[in-house]
Amino acid sequence: MNIYRFRVLFIYLLFVVSNGAGNDAARPAVINVGALFNFNSSIGKVAKIALQEAVNDVNSDSSVLHGTKLNLIMKESVCSGFLGFIQAMQLMAKEVVAIIGPQSSAVAHMVTLIAKELQTPLLSFAATDATLTPLNSPFFVRATICDYYQMTAISELVDYYGWREVVAVFDDDDYGRNGIAALDDALADKLGRISYKAAIPPTTSVTRSDIMDIFVKIAMLESRVIILHVNSHSGRIIFNVASYLGMIGNGYAWISTDWLSSLLDSYSPLPSDMINSMQGFLVMRAHTRDSNRKKAFASRWKSITGGSPGLNAFALYAYDSVSILAHAIDAYLNQGGNVSFSSDTKLHSSNSSERFLQGMRKFDGGPALLSSILKTNITGLTGPLKFNSERSLVDPAYDIINVIGTGYRVVGYWSNYSGLSTTLPESLYSRPPNRSSANQHLHPVFWPDGSTTPPRGWVFPNSGTQLKIGVPLRVSFKEFVSRVPGTNDMFKGFCIDVFQSAVNLLPYPVPYEFVSFGDGHKNPNYTDLVNMILAGKFDAAVGDIAIVTSRTKIVDFTQPFVSSGLVVVAPFKKLNSGAWAFLEPFSPLMWGVIVLSFLTVGVVVWILEHRINDEFRGSPTRQFITILWFSFSTLTFSHKENTISCLGRMVVIIWLFVVLILTSSYTASLTSILTVQQLSSAIKGIDSLVAGNERIGYQAGSFAQMYLTEELNISKSRLVELTSPEEYAEALRVGRIDALVDELPYVELFLSSQCDYRIVGPEFTRSGWGFAFPRDSPLAPDMSTAILKLSENGDLQRIHDKWLTTSSCSQDNTEIESSQLHLKSFLGLFLLCGIACIVALCIYFTRICRRFHHASRNQVVSEFQGSNSNLQRLRTLITLIDEKKDPSKKRKKSREIEDSPFEDERGEESERSAKRNQSQISRDGDSD
Repeated sequence: MNIYRFRVLFIYLLFVVSNGAGNDAARPAVINVGALFNFNSSIGKVAKIALQEAVNDVNSDSSVLHGTKLNLIMKESVCSGFLGFIQAMQLMAKEVVAIIGPQSSAVAHMVTLIAKELQTPLLSFAATDATLTPLNSPFFVRATICDYYQMTAISELVDYYGWREVVAVFDDDDYGRNGIAALDDALADKLGRISYKAAIPPTTSVTRSDIMDIFVKIAMLESRVIILHVNSHSGRIIFNVASYLGMIGNGYAWISTDWLSSLLDSYSPLPSDMINSMQGFLVMRAHTRDSNRKKAFASRWKSITGGSPGLNAFALYAYDSVSILAHAIDAYLNQGGNVSFSSDTKLHSSNSSERFLQGMRKFDGGPALLSSILKTNITGLTGPLKFNSERSLVDPAYDIINVIGTGYRVVGYWSNYSGLSTTLPESLYSRPPNRSSANQHLHPVFWPDGSTTPPRGWVFPNSGTQLKIGVPLRVSFKEFVSRVPGTNDMFKGFCIDVFQSAVNLLPYPVPYEFVSFGDGHKNPNYTDLVNMILAGKFDAAVGDIAIVTSRTKIVDFTQPFVSSGLVVVAPFKKLNSGAWAFLEPFSPLMWGVIVLSFLTVGVVVWILEHRINDEFRGSPTRQFITILWFSFSTLTFSHKENTISCLGRMVVIIWLFVVLILTSSYTASLTSILTVQQLSSAIKGIDSLVAGNERIGYQAGSFAQMYLTEELNISKSRLVELTSPEEYAEALRVGRIDALVDELPYVELFLSSQCDYRIVGPEFTRSGWGFAFPRDSPLAPDMSTAILKLSENGDLQRIHDKWLTTSSCSQDNTEIESSQLHLKSFLGLFLLCGIACIVALCIYFTRICRRFHHASRNQVVSEFQGSNSNLQRLRTLITLIDEKKDPSKKRKKSREIEDSPFEDERGEESERSAKRNQSQISRDGDSD
């Protein structure tokens, strides 16, 4: 058996050794790997060195490919899509298993087509276009950070500083257009937008004149936040032109994508004229983690290049691309893969003009190698090298650098995990994500104007024109807004003073001119005025403009400077208190419940006190009078009868508390009725108007008509249009209308001189007056802030007192039909008292029943049964209820009653005789 086991083990070892030897033998000695990029670009220069060093490191480390060597075949590629496509085909004809590149996103879009056909994976360290997705580019893998994340970082940076509009300057190619499209989407998520897009030809033939024409237009725009997403050639010209036009400073804010950070890292320090023209810029740079390995490579890089070009993020990603590919090839070979190419029948043709295509061969192991690349999980110079579902590196993050002096400093970081922070992103991954606005922080930034105060981000367009402010030309209530007589563009009034005071508080000048809106014969329609802003006829509207839902959908309003809402005004008549005014505080039902409660409490207390309290005993007449006297005397707390039982005292205490609340409420209500003048109106408020058929007046041009007809479904035939306060009063006086519906500020001004009318019912809408601006206007939030300052420093109230404090009516203490006190206000009190009475009675009768049970159980049964027995039990029960009990003595045992039933009968008879004698004496006393 042992010999058999030894043979089996020996055969197994031979199999393993032979299999391993076979694998080693199957490994090729050299594998061709391509690299496609522009050797002369700022990125290509550093990438070339990094790729060569990476291949040398892999080939010198036998633990990576275990004896196999990488042969790097580099092919220069321009940024042109067509030429790059041709150059990529020439590289693939050399039977490379994968290509590191392309560098250009435009070339990548073209090359992915042939890579898909020839099953050649593309591993790019610089193509950041977000539209290169696994769906349209199945063999493309991005070994750098996608532009989607960079544009998200820029949008959060814009939102952090409170900017809402930006100008985007970009190269007019796939890289530029798709990057700006991603920025547009990211800004929309933050309620921002790109106000102007300036496309620059991506060729190197673009001239200073071309850039000058573009930036002259940008200088005339309102937005002062400029996003640069260009190449280094265009960028150098842009800096020169912007400096010439005075656009470095003067309220401008510049944000550049990572192309500028690679330029700063590669050629720092830059020429003085160039670095001076980018002072205060914010620049995005791909974040790479610090490590000893990275520091060692940086030192090695410096010794290789002498410090020029410098090491930048794209060089690190190029180096890591080789590491990723080497480990993927090793995993592919370990899985039994081999390097073989075959002809593609789709490209085969006997036509001599297509012989070039006949040389193109498909890599048989392409899909397997691609799978190995996507499964990579190693640590490189930049940090963890692992791919997400979009085939981009995980944990994308950026450094935010601020150009200062001859260099720059890091003012913060952005990561897809936690947003903006001053802490290294890798230290945040162990904490729960927190993207709240309170958790977003950056260090102070030195802006192009030299200050640390963030620019406002916008100015009025430098076109020499003034803002056209539409002002309603009112014919009534001119205290709010009216045109100065003899002028066309001068206005006065409460709303005008508020607007001008708010403008004076702005930290910048606002050139504007007033333009009247209306024919001057009747008040204009304010909805039409707001629509003029939407149509572009006015830049804003100032006046008594109500903020309503339909208007907020087309314009932006400032903070309300007046609280407003619709109210109902109606005629009234004065009510004088009569002889029965003392009954008015309570409703009839309330009076009935109070009387019933007094009687109920009196009866309950009599039941509880009758057996033990002599003051509740006597003749039936006397006891009835005692019940009435006791119950109603508690109204004034003048009852003389003492309560002895605990249950009776409990009921009386709770009842006296109820009486205290009732008398206090009654006194307060009666005082109000007798001292405050009472007014009466047939209309109680908006509900009675909706339910009835009364005629309703409204102000011409107000939104009241729309609200009454569309929201409350009141027929237009019931509505009467009125134009002035005088017409209000006349229509109400002659009965042309039964009520008036208007906004509260107008009504208050109307009632200040018309003392025969009052507001009935509550304010049934809540709104306010504000100034209207176009949607997303940056002036609206600044004006809102200014209005709040006016309110806080008291200027708004002083303007109000100047124009609207003109009351001539005496301010009597009057109110419309003071409400009576109803039962529902005191239901809890009566419920509490009722529960106390019921509980006390239940306890009392429980005791009586127990005594009756003991007495009837041990009673000797008489000879005659039936009715005589039932009558005897009834007598016993009545006797127990009516008997006089001495409260000073302890309760006797029930057996003393049970000893002799005959003695009990004689005792009961004697007791009844004594009661009759006592009653006779009481009647004699009453007669005396």
